[in-house]
Amino acid sequence: MRDRLIAALVTIFISVVGVAQEPTSDETVMDLEQLSQAFSWNFDTPIEVETVADGLHVFFGIGGNIAVSIGESGVLVVDDQFPEMIPKVNEAIEELGGGPVDFAINTHWHFDHADGNKALGPAGSWIVAHEHSAEMMAKDNIINLVIAKYKQDAYPPDARPVISFGDLMTFHFNGGDIELIHAGAAHTAGDVAVIFRKQNAVHFGDVFNKLGYPFVDVDSGGSIDGMILFCETVYAELNEDTIVIPGHGVVTDMPDLAAYIEMLKTVRQRVKALIDDGKTMDEVIAANVTADLDEVYGDVSQSLGFINRVYTSLTK
Repeated sequence: MRDRLIAALVTIFISVVGVAQEPTSDETVMDLEQLSQAFSWNFDTPIEVETVADGLHVFFGIGGNIAVSIGESGVLVVDDQFPEMIPKVNEAIEELGGGPVDFAINTHWHFDHADGNKALGPAGSWIVAHEHSAEMMAKDNIINLVIAKYKQDAYPPDARPVISFGDLMTFHFNGGDIELIHAGAAHTAGDVAVIFRKQNAVHFGDVFNKLGYPFVDVDSGGSIDGMILFCETVYAELNEDTIVIPGHGVVTDMPDLAAYIEMLKTVRQRVKALIDDGKTMDEVIAANVTADLDEVYGDVSQSLGFINRVYTSLTK
């Protein structure tokens, strides 16, 4: 599925700008309609629900995974996909016994995790994010996806965070503590991991991706070293039985997270060694340093420029 989607993105990108290389001008910047076409997003897609613990659910639809806490305090969600999906999200919450969304936490500011703010904010939800993500949502941004660029417009005031924080924040909600941790710049400069202590679960946002190699938004402050540090820092806050919710892909466990961290460290080491030998980016990419990892994480050529972003972050 991932290969087909990325191949579609390449096809659309070629049709839009006529070349399959990193874009350099505003003429090569895609809008949401073009990106939706490229990724074959269908906002009529139903919401699928997985209950991972008592009072905690994961919703799958279009965009990043949504964690949903429902209980006596109300409803809290982590990430919110797109506004087109929110009516179905609300319906699924109602079927689980919940009401309107009281709090919406954004793990970061990227559109596929936060555009749902545009529906939830005006409806009365309190939106929460790291202070850097709040700053990014207040202005226009260009997201460099390596094979294309996407323009994410500033969110309307009622779709922006009304609460932001620096490093740590805790909700006492639905009978347990929900901890928000910013362990430094990683996927972006404003990532948040959300730990549900009562259910022993964590939502990592896009710092942990189960659909293949991760995308590191280097242009927005992300880095491979930050990805590793963030994962290791949050890992140390968990235990062997913690339920791990990635930004994309299936819900998993701690051994899977540990293997992912080891993969990041291995790729970082291999790319750095080639850089130290004076290799160019093209030479590093051609070296196929992930060959023994691709069976688990997918063909790196279909990963939105993972090696490109690792090389760029280590040489920036």
